[in-house]
Amino acid sequence: MEKKLANPGPLGLMGFAMTTILLNIHNMGFFPISAAIISMGIFYGGLAQVIVGIMEFKKGNTFGTTAFTSYGLFWISLVAIWLFPETGFTKAAASSPAFLGWYLFLWGVFSVFMWYGTWGKSKMMQVVFFTVSLLFLLLALHNWLAECEIGHVVGIIAGIVGVICGSSAFYLAMAELLEEVKGKRVLPY
Repeated sequence: MEKKLANPGPLGLMGFAMTTILLNIHNMGFFPISAAIISMGIFYGGLAQVIVGIMEFKKGNTFGTTAFTSYGLFWISLVAIWLFPETGFTKAAASSPAFLGWYLFLWGVFSVFMWYGTWGKSKMMQVVFFTVSLLFLLLALHNWLAECEIGHVVGIIAGIVGVICGSSAFYLAMAELLEEVKGKRVLPY
């Protein structure tokens, strides 16, 4: 009897999707950072994606392992960047917008390489990784231009791109989930 492993991808995609959408509703200026975003960043965007990355490892999927584990740890590190300055430890001082821009830029570079890794895979997966690449690069620019009015506009544009990115990941998660549940392709991806 062959042991079949479940596809952890939809879980990881949903953790990424919902957390990304919530944060980017903030980036568009609608809500401040709050416990809702921080909790999603730690648990669903963070911990759940790390677990999915480990599950992808067990399946032998290097791309899935790298993507889910990395983005899960991104969310956890982002929450740490927000919360550590509140601890009072001098080494945990707040990062300047310029340095945070470099943090986001490096995630953008990583995402561009991951996007390249999706070429030849589903179109929706390509959309997810293209938009996350664009999102990180826009957020880096937003932080580098924090002192300028244009920086605010770039932040709003990044928020819009982020909602599109999260929504495309949400769609891909549901397309993969429904295909497995129904035994046929329900949503094109």
